[in-house]
Amino acid sequence: MTRLNVNGKDREFDAEPDTPLLWVLREQLALTGTKYGCGIAQCGACTVHIDGQAVRSCVRPVSSVDAGQKVVTIEGLAPAASHPLQKAWLELDVPQCGFCQSGMLMAAAALLKRKPQPSDADIDEAMTNICRCGTYNRVRAAIHAAAKTANA
Repeated sequence: MTRLNVNGKDREFDAEPDTPLLWVLREQLALTGTKYGCGIAQCGACTVHIDGQAVRSCVRPVSSVDAGQKVVTIEGLAPAASHPLQKAWLELDVPQCGFCQSGMLMAAAALLKRKPQPSDADIDEAMTNICRCGTYNRVRAAIHAAAKTANA
């Protein structure tokens, strides 16, 4: 058995060391908010935080996550979807199909933690997630709205 701290709780699971973190989260720990998109770290649907950094979990072997590191998934971002980004996402009707949105939210949350008042250029640089529906303008607007409310 291996142990990870996920969403503030120590969790045990049984998986091969080279198993991607994504599959441990989804299949071993039943945290299905993190999505599989491409499997090559390009789309960002699998984005989670490791010690506050946005990480693509589909290519990250679970053995590369140290026992002392903290993993946060979309389920652990905020209780009852209360994070300013989650509220802004709803208010601005950001998602269309919604598949990429958990990864987008995790990438945006890491950005706001690093840069509480990001510029459009900061957002463009940090938000490399792919949205097939093309909601990028609404994503940018929601990040700006969340930055205003979080720092009000």
